[in-house]
Amino acid sequence: MMRLLGPAEIRILANKLDIRPTKKLGQNFVIDAGTVRRIVRVADLAPDDVVIEVGPGLGSLTLGLLTSAAHVVAVEIDPVLAGQLPVTVAERDAADRLTVVNADAMKIVLDDLAGHVPTALVANLPYNVAVPVLLHLLEVLPSLRTGLVMVQSEVADRLAAGPGSKVYGVPSVKAAWYADVRRAGPVSRSVFWPVPNVDSGLVSLARRDPPATTASREEVFGVVDAAFAQRRKTLRAALASWAGTAADAERTLRAAGVDPSARGEQLDVTAFARIAELRP
Repeated sequence: MMRLLGPAEIRILANKLDIRPTKKLGQNFVIDAGTVRRIVRVADLAPDDVVIEVGPGLGSLTLGLLTSAAHVVAVEIDPVLAGQLPVTVAERDAADRLTVVNADAMKIVLDDLAGHVPTALVANLPYNVAVPVLLHLLEVLPSLRTGLVMVQSEVADRLAAGPGSKVYGVPSVKAAWYADVRRAGPVSRSVFWPVPNVDSGLVSLARRDPPATTASREEVFGVVDAAFAQRRKTLRAALASWAGTAADAERTLRAAGVDPSARGEQLDVTAFARIAELRP
């Protein structure tokens, strides 16, 4: 079993590198080895999985992932952390199974990953950009079949919410375009350094085909954005500018089998796709 990082070792590493975790980069490092093992267990990786990890930081989760996966591609925006990670991993004789990409995850495409084709996403996502990073990776890396991400608890609720839920919204619908999404358990604040002032949660994703539709993803997401831009409005009103007029919106909604007096939070991703197909 690979030796994981403990709280003391993480602080020693941080001091050596003169690293001070910043809110700007959403840095909260996992310092509890038990939590790392739990994440790896819940991720249920296969021995041939290639994992992409975003924001590896000092390498707590990276080391755990290397115990279960064939290869880990770690995307780290901080050049100091990106430079240290291979050293930390080499000390445990696993450097040949690690690729570090010093880049912004929001700009990553498959060609940036040194020939590796990731099959799983497992990450403690930077909380300030968790949703856009997740949606970007699902879009540009269709090879991803599974995912397990740690995010702010209320973001986890939104991502996993179904139609009718109070927290169902744009992230819920867009994530559902790519995958079946569910909550996979809470994470204590005490496992992080520094301790965040919010609770955290795990979100599990299983890739599936998007709804069968003649509309493009961009067209469907355009309807979603319009429907939730003014949550209190009926779809007839919310989609008026998108369709041209309120009357056009009503005709489109009725043709799609959707009640014009409904609100966006009542529709699943398939219904949004039907509406997008019928835009005037």
